[in-house]
Amino acid sequence: MKDYYYFLGVPQNASAEDIKKAYRKLSLKYHPDKNDNDPYFSDRFKEVNEAYETLTNPDKKRIYDHSFGGVHRNAKSILPPQIKNFSASKIRAKKDEEITIYWNTYDADLVKIVPFGLEKPTGERTIRIKEFDSQGKFQILLHATNTVLHKTIVQGITITEVFESEATSGKENPGKSFHENFRKPQKKETGSIRLVSVLILVAILVALIWTMLH
Repeated sequence: MKDYYYFLGVPQNASAEDIKKAYRKLSLKYHPDKNDNDPYFSDRFKEVNEAYETLTNPDKKRIYDHSFGGVHRNAKSILPPQIKNFSASKIRAKKDEEITIYWNTYDADLVKIVPFGLEKPTGERTIRIKEFDSQGKFQILLHATNTVLHKTIVQGITITEVFESEATSGKENPGKSFHENFRKPQKKETGSIRLVSVLILVAILVALIWTMLH
């Protein structure tokens, strides 16, 4: 059974007003129109709406809490949360380039990836970075929380922006190649001129000698 409190990021004793506030905030954040209809945000938007419709309906909420709430509370771990792995497919990327992030946590019943939102304890997600900060950086933070112990650990990944000029810097420089190619035939041409000059001088000397002898 889905954890609707988890989807909204509120405790199980949250008031109706707290649930509404959380819904408004998340629905704006995850709305497909604000995220180029990205499937990731579309799924989060559906989850948030499903949670809101259930938790704001007194009858649905009572049935939901009865069938799920107690079992969920008893299943929580009493061990400190751990992050076994948090990594990305690349740490240098261009704007709007696909990056896949991976994570694996233990003993955490509340997992959040900033700036994207709530996630499952283990998973992977493909993202696209629209904007980097003024230093060409984009930071992703994984928060793993055990709500029983009120303990949270955080781990981060920093993605560095790669510009088009950097991406093509390893390619051959057309200007340099042209310059080198231009110089080679120029050297051959200079050698040919010298050879012709020598031949002319030889011809003149031969002509002078022939004239003196006759």
